[in-house]
Amino acid sequence: MLSRLFAPTVEVSAHCDLPCGVYDPAQARIEAESVKAIIEKAAASDDQEFKIRSIIIKEQRSELVKHHLWVLWTDYFKAPHFEKYPELHTLFNEATKLAGAAGTKGTSDVAKADELLAKIDKIAEIFAETKKAS
Repeated sequence: MLSRLFAPTVEVSAHCDLPCGVYDPAQARIEAESVKAIIEKAAASDDQEFKIRSIIIKEQRSELVKHHLWVLWTDYFKAPHFEKYPELHTLFNEATKLAGAAGTKGTSDVAKADELLAKIDKIAEIFAETKKAS
């Protein structure tokens, strides 16, 4: 026991951008595309039970969009990214709101889904630029 306490320590460091895709705006985009498709299919249906199930799934998927965006915003992007791309905070704020109660989670407005996808695409462009730089 004591030998472990006094054993030499090894200092390590790592960049948390794992190749497993933990950080990738594509995850948010896939969920947002699903949200848009659900909105469109529900609007085209006369089946009330289908519409109810659609709303539940749409809200779950919208929450996943927010989750994936928050992970990128809080874990992947660092101070140097925000300095180089000052619009990032605004893009993330607007995108997460578009996935929230005033957006796709709380409405069935295809235009909101399109706005959300456009914001995610802008974030993805910046993300791709940061990947080239590293």
